[in-house]
Amino acid sequence: MATETLTLGKALNVGLRKALENDPKVVIMGEDVGKLGGVFRITDGLQKDFGDQRVIDTPLAESGIIGTAVGLAIRGYRPVCEIQFDGFVYPAYDQIVSQVAKMHYRSGGNLRIPMVIRIPFGGGIGAVEHHSESPEAYFAHTAGLKVVSCANPQDAYVMIQQAIASDDPIVFLEPKRRYWEKGQVDLDTPLTEAYPLHSARVVRPGTDATVLAYGPMVRTCLDAATAAAEDGRNLEVIDLRTLSPLDLAAVYESVRRTGRAVVVHEAPSNVGLGAEIAARITEECFYSLESPVLRVTGFDTPYPAARVEEEYLPDLDRVLDAVDRTFGW
Repeated sequence: MATETLTLGKALNVGLRKALENDPKVVIMGEDVGKLGGVFRITDGLQKDFGDQRVIDTPLAESGIIGTAVGLAIRGYRPVCEIQFDGFVYPAYDQIVSQVAKMHYRSGGNLRIPMVIRIPFGGGIGAVEHHSESPEAYFAHTAGLKVVSCANPQDAYVMIQQAIASDDPIVFLEPKRRYWEKGQVDLDTPLTEAYPLHSARVVRPGTDATVLAYGPMVRTCLDAATAAAEDGRNLEVIDLRTLSPLDLAAVYESVRRTGRAVVVHEAPSNVGLGAEIAARITEECFYSLESPVLRVTGFDTPYPAARVEEEYLPDLDRVLDAVDRTFGW
């Protein structure tokens, strides 16, 4: 088994390379993805090796990128679109919601739209306005789209390939603050044997409370669990991985054991994924709960200036405080 230590960003790069090698119908398109290799260098070296017909530098027009990709997908290609930053996706929102999400249904199942929309999302990098946002709820709310988020290099490498191989349109959220974090990546496991794309995973077993997260907050919750262990508290951490469809079977099983649940995400709390998850846990696990399901989130404000973003983002202390409150009921 060939394993390498890779950053999350490099794991995405290697996964994209493998997808390009395995299927000549895969094309990558976006602003500066070619010669520059993307602003985060996720596509670094791919245009040099596969040519500018398969790794395409587009105009600065997100709606044009997605609209062109829809046509390519209809004709049998598998376009992978990069949205340079999360806050730049909104000009393409009409295409994504009105065309990408609905084409399969409008055609009575005759048309497939096998495309991936890669979006670096979340904060933690000190970026300027429109460069740090969490738009996942918009897409998870949209029927016809699937939404996933990787949290570590191994999942980044596998999940990007699984998303590209899928016949469904997938919004692929990449935690930009975690691009430089390293981990072991198994480069040999076939996709047919890999962990399923639309499945949650227990990343730290525990017995006292269940902490749920995805994307950039998984690492924060794992750190919180390590800190809680020093006080004798054993937290179970679950990486949701898929936001639409939600996979909550493992969540229900965990909450029935622990009796407590805390949902963590960077996006605002109002009408966020945490609210939906809390509602479903309450519905399914009501008689097992020892306390209400709590949420640790960003605030219901526009994303703040970089100098105060650490006040906005959930951190270890806020997660531990929520866990403490679940034991106060």
